[in-house]
Amino acid sequence: MDAIAARANVSLKTVYNAYANKSGLLRSVWDLSLKGDLDDTPVAERPWYTALWSEPDPQRQLAMTAANSRVVKTRIGPMLKVIRDAASVDADLAALWELIQTDFWANQHAIVVSLASKGALRPGLDVERATDLLWTLNHPDVWLLLVDRRGWSPAEWETWFAEACRDQLLAPY
Repeated sequence: MDAIAARANVSLKTVYNAYANKSGLLRSVWDLSLKGDLDDTPVAERPWYTALWSEPDPQRQLAMTAANSRVVKTRIGPMLKVIRDAASVDADLAALWELIQTDFWANQHAIVVSLASKGALRPGLDVERATDLLWTLNHPDVWLLLVDRRGWSPAEWETWFAEACRDQLLAPY
């Protein structure tokens, strides 16, 4: 907090008044990093998200999901590891990590519902299982494993993710 106050050229009290504690500061940085701007519009209401949700072609919809996920994860990747790791020792960050998981599953569910409404899901695959598959394939931990740990480029991850989603979720043409 001291370093942040010094860098911002404000008093330490000013930083604490704005963020209360380190967890509050990290939560604010997370929100900004996730959205990529200062607009308060939730991710599910952003134009890029609504465009992919309403995309008529299921394969294109998954390709858009992969591209958007790459953009967001490139921005938030370093923070994901910090929040995930700190969640085991900080109740506020544990709550943030749980919120991230819940919101992320809900966003994946909306995409799967859109695919299902087009009759695009693989035969025998229901919405709940398809959401679990998309959530797992697109999970921040998978990104961290492949990009951060194994050195995949974000472009390689995007290609793999789009292909894996098509293979796991969509009915053959």
